[in-house]
Amino acid sequence: QVTTLPWTRAHEGGEGSGKTTQLAHLACYLEKQGYPVVETREPGGTLIGEAIRSLVLYQKEVDCTSKAELFLYLADRAQHVSEVILPALADHKMVLCDRFTDSTLVYQGAARDLPLRKVQDMTRFAADGLKPNITFLLDVDVKKGLSRLKTRDEVNRLDLEPDSFHQKVREGYLALAKSEPERIHVINAGMSERRVFIEIRKMIDDLLQ
Repeated sequence: QVTTLPWTRAHEGGEGSGKTTQLAHLACYLEKQGYPVVETREPGGTLIGEAIRSLVLYQKEVDCTSKAELFLYLADRAQHVSEVILPALADHKMVLCDRFTDSTLVYQGAARDLPLRKVQDMTRFAADGLKPNITFLLDVDVKKGLSRLKTRDEVNRLDLEPDSFHQKVREGYLALAKSEPERIHVINAGMSERRVFIEIRKMIDDLLQ
């Protein structure tokens, strides 16, 4: 029997960084050790969230303004935190989230050039002040990351943004990691899938011990 404390962890990164794949690997690893795990994602994770995900990512014909995009993501997060994350933490489960508040700060703040202070305040409000205990930033060169998208069955609206947008995303993430080095751990996602997971697993083992 493994005793756990409420614990949240997020995977962040630009397009093609492999964060979704690595989150699945970690969930499997923790479950094999007996830890109760909840895997979730943003946008999504709830009925409302999945509807927002479909609208904001896959409706390419929708001309979504930067402010409207921000509020859609915030609405998703407010529902997600209330319906999924907080109940899971109250039940002493580990929450592994594919994207969380950092994505909003980077994509809508840094890359969309919305006022960062306002985005920070609204993001904090939507998340009820919740932050992950640890965040892994899977960092990869923009061109390499985007080249990986060619293997996907479908692309989303953000995938189709110009390289300059994705470069802003990467720079925004690295700046955020520099400002919070104790929480955000940068992983070289240009390595093999196996090597990336080994690096993540080492950090997780140290944390759990």
